[in-house]
Amino acid sequence: MTGRDAPISGPIAAESLTSLSASQLARAIRTGEVSARQVVAAFVSRIEQVNPRLNAMILPLFEQAVADARTADELQTRGGALGPLHGVPVSIKECFQLAGTPATLGNPGWRRRLADQDGILVRRLRQAGAIVLGKTNVPQLMLSHECDNPLYGRTNNPWDPGRTPGGSSGGEAALIAAGGSPLGLGSDLGGSLRVPAHFCGIQSLKPTSWRLPRSGTAHVLAGMEAIQFQPGPMARSVDDLELALRVLHGSPSERLACDTAPGELFTAPPVPVESLRFAVWCDAEPVPVSPAIQRVVGHAADALESRGARRVELRLPVSDWTGLFLSILGADGGASSRRVLRGEPIAWPLRRLLLVSSLPRWLRPLVSGGLRAWGQPLLADIVSLVRRRSADEYWQLSARQAQAVEQFERTLEQAGVHVLLCPAYATPAPWHGSTHEMLPAARYSYLPNLLGVPCGLVAAGRVQESEQWDRPRHRDWVLREARRVDADSTGLPVGVQVVSRCWREDLVLAVMRLLEAEFSRADDYPRLAPCN
Repeated sequence: MTGRDAPISGPIAAESLTSLSASQLARAIRTGEVSARQVVAAFVSRIEQVNPRLNAMILPLFEQAVADARTADELQTRGGALGPLHGVPVSIKECFQLAGTPATLGNPGWRRRLADQDGILVRRLRQAGAIVLGKTNVPQLMLSHECDNPLYGRTNNPWDPGRTPGGSSGGEAALIAAGGSPLGLGSDLGGSLRVPAHFCGIQSLKPTSWRLPRSGTAHVLAGMEAIQFQPGPMARSVDDLELALRVLHGSPSERLACDTAPGELFTAPPVPVESLRFAVWCDAEPVPVSPAIQRVVGHAADALESRGARRVELRLPVSDWTGLFLSILGADGGASSRRVLRGEPIAWPLRRLLLVSSLPRWLRPLVSGGLRAWGQPLLADIVSLVRRRSADEYWQLSARQAQAVEQFERTLEQAGVHVLLCPAYATPAPWHGSTHEMLPAARYSYLPNLLGVPCGLVAAGRVQESEQWDRPRHRDWVLREARRVDADSTGLPVGVQVVSRCWREDLVLAVMRLLEAEFSRADDYPRLAPCN
């Protein structure tokens, strides 16, 4: 149990409630140390304080939250059965169905499409006693690591408003990091839970593909089933991630007809730390990892070894797999995105992505070759990979993906490796407008989505002044942007990603919890963001 999740003793000051974890708040409400109304009021006040600078909470439901808190307190007074999240405020990513609200994905024309009921995951949170504060911002169509759209505008990073909180769960990450919510529901297709957590200094968990139901969620890329987006929790505490996962997973009797996940969580026997075997992936290519991130990944490896875990060298064809991920996502040439965007204003980063994906076949080699001639090999690779494919080509990509999943599982099993430690992104939070240049920096987050395996991001530290790496000047736009990101990055949070094999969320959470206890002892641990 970490210090932030230790039992509370003595009266709780109202201003300190927003620094507590969801688990702590649930205990305090259950024991009568504080009421649900007091907790909700504290978080509403905090959101009203920080949101003008963040623009993270874009659909507040404060009046309903206060009424729900009053009902929760009355239930407790009557001695009613209390759920594990009784009275705990939560926030919801804009893409999830929430009764009476739209799921616009940032499209102005969708704002009148109101959900008539809660989606399954929102319903499970409410059944557990959670109180919904409102919905948080996303990039347009959730296809960017920059949280901006034509309807709600741009969300800022609470550690530096000039930088992005990431995407697509950027609104969730920014709000939680600033103390506006103790627990949030997000989703992840290509790092959308882990990249924002890394940029904002919080924890997140992407479960195994199909672990949680996806119904009740607005999304694009309809028919693209090879890579699954997966809902998952975000919080400032690893204990909260496990608590939320148990609630979101539901009981065996609640399984949906489409659920393929095991009916029970954590059926495998636990692995003692001294029996744990792990590997580290922290490449210098294609985008060298920033010094602060190298430091915390190394610190994580040292922490495991100091407790008896064994480090194993592991080789994986990560470059081939990154290309495979991008090829599958872009296989329709952007047709599904253009179809749902018909008549809508389009944000520039998304417009640029759609332009690249829809280049005519005859023009693509010319553009790619021109980029290479201008010293832009990383962007040239993206132009070559993200293109329309025939049905036969898509089937071949899907077959290659199945082979990659099998190879990953076999490689880890043969090496006896339980978890993989790596970054989530090669740099700290980029400046606004930079993420569309820096797709190669996110490849650490792409592979768990391609492989369908569980992974999490644990907050680890902040950039020190000596770690503002003066990267060499370079013609390549990606590397040039990475150099600009590292400049003036002192104080920005960084995290470590923990990856395991399918259905082993228990291993991911166990290692994350160990690392959280290790990292949180340091002075540079990212606690509540200042939101200046």
